[in-house]
Amino acid sequence: MDLSKYSNSFLSFLKAQTTFKEPSHLYDPVDYILSLGGKRIRPLLTLMSVDAFGKDYQLGLHAALAVEVFHNFTLLHDDIMDDAPLRRGKATVHEKWDVNTAILSGDAMMILANQYLEAYDGETYKRLMHLFQKTALEVCEGQQYDMDFETRGDVSIPEYIEMIRLKTSVLVAAALKMGAIIANATEADAEGMYQYGLSLGLAFQLQDDYLDAFGDPETFGKQVGGDIIENKKTFLFLRAYQNLEGAEQAQLLELFTHQQVNLDFKIEKAKELFVKSMAVKEIQQEIKNYTQHAFEVLDHVAISSKTKEKLIGFGNYLMSRKV
Repeated sequence: MDLSKYSNSFLSFLKAQTTFKEPSHLYDPVDYILSLGGKRIRPLLTLMSVDAFGKDYQLGLHAALAVEVFHNFTLLHDDIMDDAPLRRGKATVHEKWDVNTAILSGDAMMILANQYLEAYDGETYKRLMHLFQKTALEVCEGQQYDMDFETRGDVSIPEYIEMIRLKTSVLVAAALKMGAIIANATEADAEGMYQYGLSLGLAFQLQDDYLDAFGDPETFGKQVGGDIIENKKTFLFLRAYQNLEGAEQAQLLELFTHQQVNLDFKIEKAKELFVKSMAVKEIQQEIKNYTQHAFEVLDHVAISSKTKEKLIGFGNYLMSRKV
């Protein structure tokens, strides 16, 4: 689908607003991670949401930038915690510089994200900041659950869904609601956009979990099998463990419990068990279910049919992605 109108405006605005000065060791890593690209899903959704309610989408540029800078701040710090070597196919900030630099540059990004919202006045600013700070704290909560789950052997699928709701979905939802707030939409319609984003974000993260194991290394941009190497209790692992029995269940647990010398074997064997257990088919069905629920929510939002079709098209585009 054609998102060039939003994308071109946002990228021009991003470039104009992120021309940093000294000290270079603080700002160069910020410029680096923002220049790596990515899908820019969240800022595009903010602009689309403003547009959906009949207002000039460019009114949402500062909020879109706040969301994108905050999102990249979380990636920068997540990469440190995961000791990830790659982000979008390039060296992570802590690998290219060092951990201390990455921590401080990430802190600066969080502050910058808040500053961008100062472009809005009065009640709009208050509502945006309330939503933004609530969302930022929820993302931290989700990250903590994610780390906790790595050492727990009793994580349930509902717990996992709640973790990804906090870590990923709430920011997608907030991006959409911020656009609605800027456009002076009713609270009911703003909340409808938020709920659309929550379901879309869950589908998006489950798709990301699937691609982490089964994506193309040439297009995915991150280390394929990274979740397996890090023993993350993703939907694929949890469902496979539930469905397997006996020796195969024990082997899966062994792969995710003890340090494996041969990481290629660990990844391939885990993927084999994911397929055999039907976990792959089940995650694909869950992705469809959440995507469909997102579309159904739009039936209750006071936007035009054409706009709904655009948002549905965007959802379908996200779910068919390979990166």
